[in-house]
Amino acid sequence: MFSYLNKYYKVPFLCHWEDQNFSSLSKVNRDSVRQYLQFRPDQSVIILHAKVAQKSYGNEKRFFSPPPCVYLTGHGWRLRQEQLKASGLGESSCRLFGYMGLDSSADPRTDSFKLSFEEQTDRRMFACAKTLYISDKDKRKHFRLLLHMYHSGGQEIGTFTSRLIKVISKPSQKRQSMKNADLCISSGSKVSLFNRLRSQTVSTRYLAVEDGAFVASAKQWTAFTVTLGLRSNAFSFILFPIKAGSPLHMLFYLILFLSLQVIRKVNKQHACLDVDEPVSQLHKCAFQFRDSSHMYLCLSNEKIIQFQASPCPKESNKVLLNDGSCWTIIGTEVVEYTFSESLTSHPTTISPVPVINGLELNGGGHVAMLELHGENFGPHLQVWFGNMQAETMFRSARSLLCVVPDVSILSGEWRWMRQPITVPLSLIRLDGLIHRSSYSFTYTPEHSAPSQANCTTERTADSDSLIDTIHQEFTRTNFHLFMQS
Repeated sequence: MFSYLNKYYKVPFLCHWEDQNFSSLSKVNRDSVRQYLQFRPDQSVIILHAKVAQKSYGNEKRFFSPPPCVYLTGHGWRLRQEQLKASGLGESSCRLFGYMGLDSSADPRTDSFKLSFEEQTDRRMFACAKTLYISDKDKRKHFRLLLHMYHSGGQEIGTFTSRLIKVISKPSQKRQSMKNADLCISSGSKVSLFNRLRSQTVSTRYLAVEDGAFVASAKQWTAFTVTLGLRSNAFSFILFPIKAGSPLHMLFYLILFLSLQVIRKVNKQHACLDVDEPVSQLHKCAFQFRDSSHMYLCLSNEKIIQFQASPCPKESNKVLLNDGSCWTIIGTEVVEYTFSESLTSHPTTISPVPVINGLELNGGGHVAMLELHGENFGPHLQVWFGNMQAETMFRSARSLLCVVPDVSILSGEWRWMRQPITVPLSLIRLDGLIHRSSYSFTYTPEHSAPSQANCTTERTADSDSLIDTIHQEFTRTNFHLFMQS
C-alpha cells in the first residue's frame, strides 16, 4: 500500500518518526488518549489583537489601541505548576510571565513588553501589552506579534504568534470599497470599540462585557462579533440577516451583546442620520438604541449609560452628541492555541506550535487519505482521529498526509451502527504533547439499517460477506468532512 501511496502523492516514505528533540513514550496509547478526551486537562493561550496598527512617526509613540491581550485558560496550567513543584521548584519559581513584541524583535527580553499575569474571578489568567507600537523605521506593511512565555524559574513554555496586522499611517477618510476589503468592517467579523475623551490617550476606555452588562475598562476589552441586519420598513420591524463577509454600512442594524442598535457615522460630534457608506477601520461611530428617541450608547464617569442626543437646529439630518457617545471602531482577531502535557513525563517546550488551517479528503476505501494544511508541521507529529492513531506522512512544514482509520477500529459494533460518528482531530507529538484542533471528522453511513430479521440468530453464513460488502462501499464513498471552530 505504501508503494502505491508514495507513487501517487510523490512523497518519500519515512521509515521512522524519531526526531532528535523528541523521544517516543509508551504511555501514548488508545487508553491514555481516551482518558485525555474524557477529562480534557488542556492549556489554552488566547491572544486578542487589532487587525490594523497606526505607525508612529519621529519621537511620537502611538500605542496599539486596543492593547494586545492574552488570556490563559484550562486547568492544565495548574497541573503543570504541580509538576514543577514536585520536581523541587518553589512557589515563586512556578509563576507565569511572558514577553510580547513585534516579530522583528531581536531580543524578546529587551525589545518587548513584559506581561505579568493576574488571576481573574473566572479563574482565567489575564495580561495586556499596553505600550507596544511600531515606528516609522519599520518599513513593513504587515507584521505579527510574538508572545514568549516562561515560568519565573526560567523554564521556557513556548512562543505563540498573532495573525497578520496591517500597518496604516492614519484612518482613511475616503469612502471605502471592496477593493480595500482589509480596511472594511464586515459581517461575521469581530470588532472592538473604544472612547477617547478630548483625544487624550490616558482617557481611553474600552467597551467590555462583565457580569452580563456593558462596562468601560482601561485595559480589558471584548471582541464583539458583528451580526448585521437590515430593517424591512419604517412601520414594522423585521431583521433580515446579512451574510457573513458583507461590508458593514452606516445605517445598518447590528446586535451588540444582545442589544439591537443602528450604527451611525460621526462627523465633528454630530451623528449623521442619512449617511450610508461602508464602515472602515478606526472610523468614528455612534450607536443608537433601536426604536429609541435618539438614545445613544455613551461613556459617562467610567460607566456605560444611554445618552439623549439633541436635534441639530440647522441640519435636520443630524443630531448633536457628547464626547462619550463617539466611539472608534476597529476590527480585531482572536487566535487560540490549545495543548495538553498530560501524557508527557515532565513539562516541556511547546514550540513550534502546529496550526491546522484546512483539510482535504482524497480517495476512498482502504486508501482514503486526509491531507492537513497548516503551519509548523514536522515529522514528530502523528494525526489522531479521536483515540485512533492514523498512519501519518510528513510532506512539508505546511502539509501532513494521513490514512483515514477504518471506522471498525472505533467501535466493535460498527456492523450495526447507522448513525454518523464524529471524532475530534488532534496532533500528538512523539513525546506525548497533545495539540487539540478545532476540526473534527465525521463518518456518515448512507445505507439503511438492517431489518429485524437480519439481526436474529437465523442469519445465514452469507450475511457476513454481505455486511463486508456494505462496509467496503461505506468506507469507499461515504466519508464526510466537517470543520468546526
